[in-house]
Amino acid sequence: MLTLAIDTATKVCSVALCRDQEILAEYNISMGMTHSEGLLPQLEQLLQRTKITKEEIELIAVSMGPGSFTGLRIGLATAEAMAYTWKCPLHGVNTLRALAYNLPLEDLVFSPVLDAQKGNYYQALYQWQDGQLVELAPLQVVSKAELVERIKALGQKALILGECRKLAALELPAAIRLAPQALVMPKASSVALLAQQEFNPEADKKIFGLEPYYVRKSEAEELWEKRQKQQ
Repeated sequence: MLTLAIDTATKVCSVALCRDQEILAEYNISMGMTHSEGLLPQLEQLLQRTKITKEEIELIAVSMGPGSFTGLRIGLATAEAMAYTWKCPLHGVNTLRALAYNLPLEDLVFSPVLDAQKGNYYQALYQWQDGQLVELAPLQVVSKAELVERIKALGQKALILGECRKLAALELPAAIRLAPQALVMPKASSVALLAQQEFNPEADKKIFGLEPYYVRKSEAEELWEKRQKQQ
């Protein structure tokens, strides 16, 4: 299945083309450019360089969060517009689960994390077992200390992926390490591979109405509610 994937859940703007398990092309840019500026040019270059036409795309995959509120909205709106215009199926995937697809290795616990602001992180725990990604612990918003304790409780070697640069200063147990820099951040190719595993042509008939997985309210929403209570 020829899949076009988008991940704008973090500061990285990532787009990819995958045919089944083969990664045909991928652009990952993390240079401070806003996704509203960079996403469409990246998609255009991806198709031009691969000489793949929109008519050939069989599935559009998009990262649904958790992650940046603005980034997720931009990615989803773009994916919905393309799916509608190209008459192509659309499938959204969990960003943390897609991160674990960066390293399909068994005998390790994977702890994808994303910045939830105010010193907290979005975290879930996964492990590859017999070629399948298994969830060991569901997504939670945790502090740095809680993040490490959740991993330690499993008593296994573990890798942390995602927005974990601030965790490098912590004294992590010997069994817990940060993933290699080249594989630590979200990749659209992982979004594509996960989407191909999850896609159900009968269930995934809806293009509009998908909701990003925000988990918590945005700073703007929290500020608005605070002001309303003070009136």
